[in-house]
Amino acid sequence: MKKYLLAVLVDNKPGVLTHVSGLISRRAFNIESISAGYTEEPSVTRINIVVSVESENELDQVVNQLSKLIDVIKIVNLSKSPSIDRELVMIKVRATKKDRADLVNIVDIFRANIVDITPENVVIELTGQQSKIDAICEVLSEYEIVEIARTGAIALSRGPVPVKRM
Repeated sequence: MKKYLLAVLVDNKPGVLTHVSGLISRRAFNIESISAGYTEEPSVTRINIVVSVESENELDQVVNQLSKLIDVIKIVNLSKSPSIDRELVMIKVRATKKDRADLVNIVDIFRANIVDITPENVVIELTGQQSKIDAICEVLSEYEIVEIARTGAIALSRGPVPVKRM
């Protein structure tokens, strides 16, 4: 399976995200991550979808089916063009007093941030590519990870041309 990151511009209306995700799942394609948010235009929502497919042909099927939805304005495969992708993760780790110094060192090495601390836990925030997020999760697995929340990938095209003009 290969993963592709699609930027889908849609009309900012209720139910559009449900239609998009439903269409992909009904076709038995796996959505690895999906995130949606406002754009520079209030009437447009941007949906970032990481989809796993077996072949380029299956990817074309996903794109063709999505483009048939009335509320879809534009679909761009950012995996095929120069782009910058990032993901955000927050990780709650059980932290005894003796573990805290080690956790601070790990946070520094990964250029992450400690955003909350209690007598029992530390919450770490990190933004980066999926491989960096996976790496800190692996290192922190030596401690007791209480909870993880990941956003999934978001991306922007590199250079002066925005997705809406690609």
